[in-house]
Amino acid sequence: MQIAIPIFNGFTALDAIGPYDVLSRLPGAEVVICAAEPGEKRTESGVLGVMADRALAEVERPDVIVVPGGVGTRNHLEQGDPYIRWIADVHPGTQWTTSVCTGSLMLAEAGILDGVEATTHWAAREALAELGAVPIAKRVVERGKVITAAGVSSGIDMALTLVERLTGAELMAQAIQLGIEYDPEPPHDTGSLEKAPPELVELVMSALKAEDEKAAELHSLSL
Repeated sequence: MQIAIPIFNGFTALDAIGPYDVLSRLPGAEVVICAAEPGEKRTESGVLGVMADRALAEVERPDVIVVPGGVGTRNHLEQGDPYIRWIADVHPGTQWTTSVCTGSLMLAEAGILDGVEATTHWAAREALAELGAVPIAKRVVERGKVITAAGVSSGIDMALTLVERLTGAELMAQAIQLGIEYDPEPPHDTGSLEKAPPELVELVMSALKAEDEKAAELHSLSL
């Protein structure tokens, strides 16, 4: 079973590495990190580099794809983009097509979420709707063979759900969860838009806006 995780400059590290750490423990799974061109891709902070071993063109028939999010997704939301073309091309042959955080925007741009309920990072729900999806405020949303996860850390929840779907065995998902000791007890109950106070939402929105502006500036310099 081949599981493909496409990465690009400006992806969020945990969006890709969280699901990778879960799915790489699945017996018989080959997890492939790929990109438009092989080589190192930097996360949105620019600090961490992850190596893509294969080109998208070399990954023609993956059984599963996991599309991460990050500010870099904004640089790939057009029909001619190689990532969008690849997602659209391989989706008909996948067993499962999944995304984490704003990776759902790329699924939507590829035409996979037209009129389909899906989730994403809370700050990107409006953008997801503009691309034709029906955003809902859930941590993991499963519709047919498409599974979308909300922001960053929810990718681990999605990957554990995916393990259960792939194996048909709750025990396997439970075993992997225990193996990685995934038993979160956050120190504060402010991890979703619905729980956070307005002043905190405003603070985070300002920080996210600054990240988007920086990403747009870097993209324009690379053109």
